[in-house]
Amino acid sequence: MTRLTASDVVAGYGAVEILHGVSVEAGDGEVTCIFGPNGCGKSTLLGAIAGTVDVWAGEIDLDGEKLTGRPAHAVLRSGLALMPQGGGIFPQLSVRENLRVGGHTLADRHLLEERIGELVAEFPRLGERMSVMAGNLSGGEQMMLAIARALIVKPRFILFDEPSAGLSPKLAAEALDRVAVLAGRGVGVLMVEQNIREALRVADRIYVLVGGRNRFAGRPEDIANGRQLMEIYLGAAAEGHDTNREGEMK
Repeated sequence: MTRLTASDVVAGYGAVEILHGVSVEAGDGEVTCIFGPNGCGKSTLLGAIAGTVDVWAGEIDLDGEKLTGRPAHAVLRSGLALMPQGGGIFPQLSVRENLRVGGHTLADRHLLEERIGELVAEFPRLGERMSVMAGNLSGGEQMMLAIARALIVKPRFILFDEPSAGLSPKLAAEALDRVAVLAGRGVGVLMVEQNIREALRVADRIYVLVGGRNRFAGRPEDIANGRQLMEIYLGAAAEGHDTNREGEMK
């Protein structure tokens, strides 16, 4: 099994440290979710893994290959793609142009067009909208485009930063269903998500960050309900306990 591992990661912006030794592990064919209150470092962690945020200390590796300190384009070539919040699409580019941007690391233009054709077959709605500016797509179509664009390079892992953000409840559920389908195809998924109820439905493993530190690691069944999760957020449960073993709280 391919593993993505971040160990004791310290990172931040400027002189401000945001992550204080965070560790997570995710496997291919699984959906691993990261929860936590606003400002706890969730997006910073994804950026550190993807090479868009400098790692000050700690190690990140993908299936034994060290990613720590590599620029984002090198991380992408290693098989790890980041889908930022909102999908990161370019609204003034067409659907086709957005897909081509997703494959900018592919030197073979013929291969790029072949990949685009494969994805259009998988997402036929996009095939109907290839010349439409991405900014004119519906929220659901934009999310579909963002996922398809991330798949152009056939990554082993995709990092999702709140894929349901800004979507209606129905579209949010559909977006997370698509994430689960990716995992079912063998792609590893590491996902930050605020829609906890829907995320727990598709998650195989969960982490909770609070204040830039690990608070909880375990499985969805280890969380009894939303009240317990809020206790973890607030640190009201099991204060002072060890977090080294899955399912325990600190």
